[in-house]
Amino acid sequence: MSKGAMNSGAINSGTLYLVATPIGNLEDITIRALNILKDVDLIAAEDTRETIKMLNHFDIKKPMVSYYEHNKAEKGNYLIRLLLEGKNIAVVSDAGTPGISDPGEDLVRLAVQSNIKVSMAPGPVAAIMGLVLSGMPTGRFVFEGFLPMNKKQRKQRISDLKDETRTIILYEAPHKLTHTLNDLYEALGDRNITIARELTKRYEEIFGCTLSQAVDKYSSVSPRGEFVLVLEGADACELDMKEKRKWESISIREHVDIYISEGLDKKDAIRKAADDRGVSKRDVYNALL
Repeated sequence: MSKGAMNSGAINSGTLYLVATPIGNLEDITIRALNILKDVDLIAAEDTRETIKMLNHFDIKKPMVSYYEHNKAEKGNYLIRLLLEGKNIAVVSDAGTPGISDPGEDLVRLAVQSNIKVSMAPGPVAAIMGLVLSGMPTGRFVFEGFLPMNKKQRKQRISDLKDETRTIILYEAPHKLTHTLNDLYEALGDRNITIARELTKRYEEIFGCTLSQAVDKYSSVSPRGEFVLVLEGADACELDMKEKRKWESISIREHVDIYISEGLDKKDAIRKAADDRGVSKRDVYNALL
């Protein structure tokens, strides 16, 4: 294990605390989170204007520094220097768990690379709350966060999800929701979706529908609040049938030759072709005679 991966803490260095904060309802703060925020030397906040409201509510007086996407390179190095000098620092996002869809991820990486101790006060995560409340399978899921802004990258990311059989979780801002719903519907078809809006807040709303119904709803209703989208994964049986139909369109010899051209020896090529087609290796051997 590398020195950074051990994360045992440099001599005399401080500790970086990831502190989860409420995503809406201030009563969701934990006692441990409050104690850490009271005890650290400095709080690094994604938006100091939002964080000060929470700190004032709990009567916490601590110096703060902004740490967000567009200053993370400069401020990240500054915070690491303070940690190496022995300062204890808490990092918080606007709401929820830092390190998920925010620059806290980068600061943790820098700390680990510098052998600085990293600890965490766990708490609310909008993605997990949306998933659990959706009623969709929770045993296996994939978290995609916010889709890319770049059109080409966005299209590719959604295309990559077409054959994803796990439950899919996305975040979306209100001004981009309609666009995202349309993109998902066009690329993935009319799947079931649960839309969770303003979780833990006064106007919390959670409802299930199809993608087409969601598109219709928000074509006439202006989206408000922050959204968690929980999307049904692709049907595994349907994908298997689709894969078998693809191979059935070519001969067994052509199928085996594809794998041989990719570098497999004949024995392995025959085995993979048999697996693809759902037949025995003997059937493939006989077809090649």
